[in-house]
Amino acid sequence: MAVWGIGVAVYFVAITYRTSLGVAGLDAAERFHINASALSTFSILQLLVYAGMQIPVGLLVDRLGPKRVLTLGVVLYTLGQFGFALSESYAMALGSRALLGCGDALTFISVLRLGSRWFPARRGPMIAQIAALVGMAGNLISTLVLARLLHTFGWTPTFAGSAAGGIVVLALLLVFLKDHPEGFEPPPAPVEHSGTAFIRRQIADAWREPGTRLGMWVHFTTQFPAMVFLLLWGLPFLVEAQGLSRGTAGELLTLVVLSNMAVGLVYGQVIARHHAARTPLALGTVAATALMWGLTLAWPADHAPIGLLIALCAVLGACGPASMIGFDFARPANPPERQGTASGIVNMGGFTASMTTLLAVGVLLDATGDNYRIAFASVFVLEALGVSQILRLRRRAARRERERLVVSRVEAVHVPV
Repeated sequence: MAVWGIGVAVYFVAITYRTSLGVAGLDAAERFHINASALSTFSILQLLVYAGMQIPVGLLVDRLGPKRVLTLGVVLYTLGQFGFALSESYAMALGSRALLGCGDALTFISVLRLGSRWFPARRGPMIAQIAALVGMAGNLISTLVLARLLHTFGWTPTFAGSAAGGIVVLALLLVFLKDHPEGFEPPPAPVEHSGTAFIRRQIADAWREPGTRLGMWVHFTTQFPAMVFLLLWGLPFLVEAQGLSRGTAGELLTLVVLSNMAVGLVYGQVIARHHAARTPLALGTVAATALMWGLTLAWPADHAPIGLLIALCAVLGACGPASMIGFDFARPANPPERQGTASGIVNMGGFTASMTTLLAVGVLLDATGDNYRIAFASVFVLEALGVSQILRLRRRAARRERERLVVSRVEAVHVPV
């Protein structure tokens, strides 16, 4: 727990930095004199770098181990956060967010691999949910602490001060983190497990598994509504479209985070005990999210009632835990030496959807004169695409998983000569 906790602390700081723009979107627009499309470019670029690096990161984790990859990640995201604090121009701020996204991309897959090496496989779903839960606590720091510090001390002191967190976790990482317990070293990679041919084969083998592709589409469909809301557009939507004060909007963003943490514990326990619940939980979360967004956007008055907004934020909190189910489809579909690559493919899903929606919302806001109803309707398009793919792949993935289970049981039987 102690060693794995250091890895989770690295991820906690990464989430704090990733979501710090969510409470500073209006300040960033004023500081850099930019419109909605340019503002969304911050998060789009950050997520573009993040999503594009997931497969390379998975390969790196499989090859180098979690400690080296996490170390590089901490260095990059700390430099990115500090550069963002000192940015006076839009171009410099964009470069800093790209650097931050690069470091952030190196963290979560490494933490998943660290958990698989320090805990038994049966605890995998719960360990992954707890890691995500602690990461959401980093989001809580953004919504509660950074927002207040930004209001009190201003842009540069707030973001530069928060960069100190990266220095602290880097020291802990270098001194205490180990890739695996003593005596449980993974076998050394064969000589042929290198070069472009091996990389292509590793990616192709992971993608060929229906469980990997199903996991990616589950992640794609479930994660992005809450990610877009927390990362950038939630605060402007609540303040400008719903007429709430910044304080009340901040409390609703906090509710999303708290709901995420509570639901994550429930989903982790349920899936660990009942593997068959994975698909119903994922599709149920998508249906509930679509229903609450539909009610909010279709409300006949200019502003939705506060009770409906509270319900929306509570339901959005389930999106993060539901996205973790994607890893629970990919994990049994791939052998240990391919777990990092498969997890990278899965993790691309939600961040690709988030990046697409961030861009769509920004462009539609500029095109419609800040009509949030039309802009957020883009959520339904991506959810429909994702659900169609989940329904297409779920039976194939379940059949393949059963075949693997039967083979593993047969191979485990000792037959005397």
